[in-house]
Amino acid sequence: MGFGLALGCPEGHSALLQLQESEVRLLEGLRKWMGQRAKSDREYAALLHQMHSLAGSVGEGGINRATSPSELPSLLFQTTQQEPERLRAQYRSHIRECAQAKRKYQEANKGKEREKAKDRYVRSLWKVYSLHNQYVLALRAAEVQHSLHYKQILPGLLQSLHGLLQEMAQITKATLQEYASITSLVQEEMVAVHQAMVRAIDRIQPATDYETFLPPCRCEQQEVPGMVTFDRSLLEEAEMEVLQEGQLQLNELTLESLQHTLTSLEEELINATESTDAHRRRVQMLEAEIQNDEMAGSPGKRILLLGRQKSLHEACHLFHLALGTQEKLKAQRDLLQQKLDELGPLDPPPAPDLQGDRQSLSSGDSERDWGRTPPALEALKHHISGIFRPRISLPPSLPQLPEVQKPLGQQTWYHGAIPRVEVQKLLQTNGDFLVRESQGKQEYVLSVLWDGQPRHLILQAADNLYRLESEAFPTIPLLVDHFLKSRQPITKKSGIVLVKPIPKDKWVLDHEDIVLGQRIGQGNFGEVFSGFLRGSNTPVAVKSCRETLPNELKARFLQEAGILKQYSHPNIVQLIGVCTQKQPIYIVMELVKGGDFLTFLRNERARLTAKELLKMMENAAAGMEYLASKHCIHRDLAARNCLVTESNTLKISDFGMSREQVDGIYSSTSGMKQIPVKWTAPEALSYGRYSSESDVWSFGVLLWEAFSLGATPYANMSNQQTREAVEKGTRLSAPDQCPEDVYQLMLKCWEYKPQKRPSFSTILQDLVVIQKKQR
Repeated sequence: MGFGLALGCPEGHSALLQLQESEVRLLEGLRKWMGQRAKSDREYAALLHQMHSLAGSVGEGGINRATSPSELPSLLFQTTQQEPERLRAQYRSHIRECAQAKRKYQEANKGKEREKAKDRYVRSLWKVYSLHNQYVLALRAAEVQHSLHYKQILPGLLQSLHGLLQEMAQITKATLQEYASITSLVQEEMVAVHQAMVRAIDRIQPATDYETFLPPCRCEQQEVPGMVTFDRSLLEEAEMEVLQEGQLQLNELTLESLQHTLTSLEEELINATESTDAHRRRVQMLEAEIQNDEMAGSPGKRILLLGRQKSLHEACHLFHLALGTQEKLKAQRDLLQQKLDELGPLDPPPAPDLQGDRQSLSSGDSERDWGRTPPALEALKHHISGIFRPRISLPPSLPQLPEVQKPLGQQTWYHGAIPRVEVQKLLQTNGDFLVRESQGKQEYVLSVLWDGQPRHLILQAADNLYRLESEAFPTIPLLVDHFLKSRQPITKKSGIVLVKPIPKDKWVLDHEDIVLGQRIGQGNFGEVFSGFLRGSNTPVAVKSCRETLPNELKARFLQEAGILKQYSHPNIVQLIGVCTQKQPIYIVMELVKGGDFLTFLRNERARLTAKELLKMMENAAAGMEYLASKHCIHRDLAARNCLVTESNTLKISDFGMSREQVDGIYSSTSGMKQIPVKWTAPEALSYGRYSSESDVWSFGVLLWEAFSLGATPYANMSNQQTREAVEKGTRLSAPDQCPEDVYQLMLKCWEYKPQKRPSFSTILQDLVVIQKKQR
């Protein structure tokens, strides 16, 4: 019988602390007594000094061990209370938002207003379903954590403490016995005292001494707190019959998010399994070491063994915690996998609430939309499930408005929220002008080049009229049209005359052209979303720029789009456009549905062959050869920055650090903060010198990532250690089952001198030859 299942309550913990404090006081009394005796018995001074030190360490070990149970409630509370409570609050909030959006949609009458209301309703409904699924998964994790905590982790910790206390008692007994056996006694009364000591020591029985401690402190069976359960009031408030307690909601709105969640859980489960196995191996190693040394006879060696036993108990505790994490992730993964397996290859069912709403409102919609299916839902269906339904009938064309009567956003010379730095690049000759939105202020600015300098004049707005100096106009297009046709100076003092409007780039899109979907990532400047073009239903990836960033960072954000505008290659991700008409600024790119190459390698490692990997590396080399021919230096080539299509074609992406140089060499003075050290060539790290040759070095690391199936380069080294090792000539070792020709190509890419590295044209040719050798 031990402490395992008997002391798992706060009262039991307090009793344990009191027991240990009394034992520590007893040991301290023994230490003092033995110290005093040592002063009168000098021949044993050295031995007693050693006992003094050991007594202190024994006391300290017990106290440290006793405090560890107090750390457990925080982990339990976080998993079983904090996370479900947070999700429940969000769930309830989104239910109310969804109900409000539905009411507005049902009350909307006009076509465009109804369209916007439906779009908001679909988005809010998707959020409710997503929060429902997250809440169900969190409750499953809480259930597993609750069970493991009270059945394995806490009892295991208490049982470890019991074992340590018994071992300490045994060591104390052996120490006292040895001390009694070597004590020098000469008087008869001292002999009697000595014999009494021996009898008292013999009465110490570590295996049974703690049995009398348990009965008054035992926790009864009641003390395990209740497990957190699904809050049914959420379902009553939602008024959606399809949402069920403990059941995931799988439909056209949630399919993609569930698939992404499953992928993420599988990655976390792999890491958790590796961690659990590592802790298990350490426990087994310590058990073997202790078993080999357990027959030690002297108390001194047994005390040394106590330290290992303490390490063993701590290792067991860490193993149980890691096992708990693994079981939680496995339970969530199984719940998701079961739901997706039920669907199989079939298309996901339509969103139930929208399906009913679609039927009840079909007659009114058909009259307003000339027989078309509601575009907001159909577009979202295409984005999520890939279903494309061409529109057969079209509404009659609308009469064309004169340019001056078109809204400001439709004027070719209105550039929206374009950064001021970009304006200076567009204005080339005197009289060139454009209108833009002021950075950080709700004002419009007329930017004109005059006398070789860009001038920026705020368009003053008052009483729904706009003016520069004297005459006011009801709209900005009318104001611009007046000064452009009359050739009058816009202000008497400046003498500036508007000559040539600078049209916005053909790549500029309106924000209304983009329908945002699910968040799929996080970039350096903001979040990344999936989405689609409203007019053509083209799936896109949308990079957003945080509105709070300074102007110079917003200009750097648009730099990637400026580079991609010039390129068109099957192995380079394609730019579709930029949204700069208002905040936040978007960069719109083709949506590569296979995701990033690093995640692809880790998820598909079991089925990938060398021939398939070589083909994908050919794609990467072809893309980089194209960039090199355009004098573009990527500077951040890595598996995480490559994307994979559904047909396993690889595309180079993420040009946020890229530079274009006529001579093919770029010198950086911005420091090391953002540099991916383990992928960067030594000359770039040491001197900030980037070139196509430094991209070749990075390509060698990309090649290594591919054939190591997503491993991390220099995994056991810090960035500084990696730099030092590379300078000394150390290179990554060949991955398992990597063809020798491929590894030799890697080593060529990692030549220390840039001029000795192969060009991307040579690399591409070598990869083609190597692939032909593969069966």
